[in-house]
Amino acid sequence: MRRAEPQGRVVPTQRKLLKIGGAPVPVTLKLNPRARQLIVRVQPTTGEVVVVAPSRRALAHAMEFARKQSHWIAQRLEHVPEPIPIGLGRRILYRGEEHLIRYGDSGQGPVWIERSNDGERIIRVHGRSEHAARRVLDFLKREARRLLDARAMHYAYLLGVRPARITVRDTSSRWGSCSSTRNLSFSWRLILAPPFVLEYVVAHEVAHLKEMNHGRRFWALVDSLVGDSTRAQAWLNDNGTLLHRYAPRMIIEDGQA
Repeated sequence: MRRAEPQGRVVPTQRKLLKIGGAPVPVTLKLNPRARQLIVRVQPTTGEVVVVAPSRRALAHAMEFARKQSHWIAQRLEHVPEPIPIGLGRRILYRGEEHLIRYGDSGQGPVWIERSNDGERIIRVHGRSEHAARRVLDFLKREARRLLDARAMHYAYLLGVRPARITVRDTSSRWGSCSSTRNLSFSWRLILAPPFVLEYVVAHEVAHLKEMNHGRRFWALVDSLVGDSTRAQAWLNDNGTLLHRYAPRMIIEDGQA
């Protein structure tokens, strides 16, 4: 029987670099007392490498364990889709439509959307070119927060419920979630998808505030809010990986190979 982790100071998530084939690969180290042993995972859509440790003692050996799994990690990373850059001259999805990112002299803020004379959808970015990618990403996340908050409260009103909290994150395995404490969480990447997809995911999670299951009554609630949900489900099944190719969540804050 494994000894329980002592109460008190929480071990934060650690981020380090591991050299594989001469290139630095970000590795996230996490502590999970429910794990039975050290485990290495590679997220198939983003290429995020995570090592899960069952204890603080095991966490200290996590990077050594990852190095021993370098060949296996490299094999998995070969199958991860190439990331799509966000920057001037690039094309990205916004609300399900392709937009071209271009420089703008002035506008409604650092980033705004307009249409050219020939109808092309354009995301204009003001300021220095090296800051364009970050400004566009910040814009996408702000728009995601605004829309997700508004739509969640709209559907909550229709069902006569109220979420305790709404958060917007960069999740790799779920587009949305509803906790037992009535907290809703959504992926900011839903702003890249067509509106009917975002509407479905929000309605799905808000419906859980009434039915914390996937039974008939739950699906009846979802369909009462957005109609047939199969279209949105099919779109996510076919295109979900594409959304994760934009600005993949592989950020290193500290550590070394």
